[in-house]
Amino acid sequence: MSTLCSVIKFENLQDLRRLCHWGPIIALGVIAICSTMAMIDSVLWYWPLHTTGGSVNFIMLINWTVMILYNYFNAMFAGPGFVPRGWKPENPQDSMYLQYCKVCQAYKAPRSHHCRKCNRCVMKMDHHCPWINNCCGHQNHASFTLFLLLAPLGCTHAAFIFVMTMYTQLYNRLSFGWNTVKIDMSAARRDPPPIVPFGLAAFAATLFALGLALGTTIAVGMLFFIQIKIILRNKTSIESWIEEKAKDRIQYYQLDEVFVFPYDMGSKWKNLKQVFTWSGVPEGDGLEWPIREGCHQYSLTIEQLKQKADKRVRSVRYKVVEDYNGACCPLNRGVRTFFTSPCTEEPRIQLQKGELVLATRGLRYWLYGDKILDDSFIEGKHCPAAGCIMSFDIQFSI
Repeated sequence: MSTLCSVIKFENLQDLRRLCHWGPIIALGVIAICSTMAMIDSVLWYWPLHTTGGSVNFIMLINWTVMILYNYFNAMFAGPGFVPRGWKPENPQDSMYLQYCKVCQAYKAPRSHHCRKCNRCVMKMDHHCPWINNCCGHQNHASFTLFLLLAPLGCTHAAFIFVMTMYTQLYNRLSFGWNTVKIDMSAARRDPPPIVPFGLAAFAATLFALGLALGTTIAVGMLFFIQIKIILRNKTSIESWIEEKAKDRIQYYQLDEVFVFPYDMGSKWKNLKQVFTWSGVPEGDGLEWPIREGCHQYSLTIEQLKQKADKRVRSVRYKVVEDYNGACCPLNRGVRTFFTSPCTEEPRIQLQKGELVLATRGLRYWLYGDKILDDSFIEGKHCPAAGCIMSFDIQFSI
């Protein structure tokens, strides 16, 4: 009992509010539907528990569900790790290489970025994920990636159960004209027949769960591929973007320099061990990082300062010629603008005619940037990875 009390604290109970969000509600709903339907289909209609294979199959389904939920909740409630408020480097001279966060009243440690959703500076921030309603960063990167791996694997197993259940139950009822297809169905014959018949409602529920399982396998599998790709390079999504901008800056000004990412250990195995450890605790304290030979501890932050200064020079000012109410998917801006809305939870900037914006980059119908007020540069609502988002269609003039 004492162990349980040491784990469940007031702060943890406050974090339960993270569940009251559309992301976790949808994610947990998909997990619940797929796992429940897979167990029901398996036990009632496909692979009964009194057989050895059925028992093993049922245990595997439970195992997938437990591991998926464990890593999901660990990524959500353990959190990414935040830079302590008021933090500053031990050597005061190093502060010249760091950006200062006015919200957290602290310097941004190397690889950290301020998340406006969490309202804190996040250690080794990768992105703010709406599906866990939290940031993915230093402390929960491993759990988040394992969730992205286990979810497609579990859904693949569930999808197999769904397909075989429908096939075995409909095999003797419908003729599909598959004369050349011969599958041994002896293992699936039920004697006596199942207590609950496989009716229309069961078929519809199984078909719906199959769609969810296949969709999750494809979507989450792609996210896992993206995450493992940057982990093997010991980067985050934000740092990959910073590196691209560094190369673009060097090419634009034709500088005689080469940007070397300082945290790549030179080996995929070494990079992998920076995130995944046997103890489950990532390497380092989230404030200082091992660097490759020839690099500086603040090489990346120095590059960020250069890009911040360069952004003011290379950014384009636009004058708003039409009002924009900040809608996520504006219906009054045309079909193309509506369907090309960026897939991010970050808020859009509400603009009025005559206001000025500083655009740093953009898509065909959307701009990323900041609002300019009283001839001074004021940061708009954005996370470091996304920037402010504004509907571009017939709104601005240079």
